[in-house]
Amino acid sequence: MKIKEIIACLEVIAPPVYQESYDNAGLLTGDPEAEATGALFCLDSTEAVLDEAIAKRCNLVVAHHPIVFRGLKRLTGRNYVERVVIKAIQHGVAIYAIHTNLDNVYSQGVNSKIAEKLGLRDTRILSPRQVLKKLSAYVPPTHSETVRQALFAAGAGSLAQGDELSYATLGVGTAAGTPGAQVKLEVFFPLALEGAALRALRDSLPGQPFSYEIVSIENPDTRIGAGLIGQLPKAMSGKAFLRHLKESMQLSCVRHTQLLEKPIRTVALCGGAGGFLLSNALAQGAEVFVTADYKYHEFFDADGRIVIADIGHYESEQFTIELLYGIISQKFSNFAAYCTEVNTNPVHYYH
Repeated sequence: MKIKEIIACLEVIAPPVYQESYDNAGLLTGDPEAEATGALFCLDSTEAVLDEAIAKRCNLVVAHHPIVFRGLKRLTGRNYVERVVIKAIQHGVAIYAIHTNLDNVYSQGVNSKIAEKLGLRDTRILSPRQVLKKLSAYVPPTHSETVRQALFAAGAGSLAQGDELSYATLGVGTAAGTPGAQVKLEVFFPLALEGAALRALRDSLPGQPFSYEIVSIENPDTRIGAGLIGQLPKAMSGKAFLRHLKESMQLSCVRHTQLLEKPIRTVALCGGAGGFLLSNALAQGAEVFVTADYKYHEFFDADGRIVIADIGHYESEQFTIELLYGIISQKFSNFAAYCTEVNTNPVHYYH
């Protein structure tokens, strides 16, 4: 099995098109055509993790955070980023990062893993993204059903409201001044499926004349976006929730704002730095917002309306390793996949 097959499996879950504009997710070093000898899953591809991969004879490291983020102008080994890249190249180790694209998916994403650990129910994306498009295809009436089914098979027409959704209008088109019947077939699809939808359209109309247009639409896709919000099975006091949070996420401590007098039932969360979602959490009635990387002055923004619980960046995403390992080991049961044994958290706590 080639490295590119492992990558393809991961990108079905979290297509690269869903990463943020500032991100650098994807294959950072290595040959995608190389045979995969094993994969090591981690949050950060540090030197210690790379040494572990080499010792375990893994030529693929799958990390959540991209080791190359701000760009490299030289490779001299002067810092840990350059040293990791040099060693990876020297030992033929591919490094693949699956970052904000994994943050932004609802199913099998970073935030759904946190929600699972906390036992949340009725979860949904906290801040859905506008990543839906609409394909309008003008096809012969005799082929409209064939085209429709081909588009459905490619994943188009599948929205949160249901599957195989489409709209058809019978009309008259002209070619060289000659009128003829045409069906305008319309389907919505997520941004990541644009290529698949177009291939399905072309392949279903061999030798037939057709035209199409694709437009972006304002409707948010409730399966793609930042953060998550859900309900606890039963309401609990602020102290009880913090204890539940600490135990469920295996935390040594929780930084938090003043607890509220009312019980906690609705929980908003975002793995990593999620302070930008506080207004979304408030607008949707969350009593607590679980995230990381809050600065001192930002805690004041809670203003007695919500509890901000900062659990640490590494801590909030630590189970992403388990998530990624599960995806690959389930798909390729005989493949040598490992969770790193290295704790890459650069933050230490003195108790």
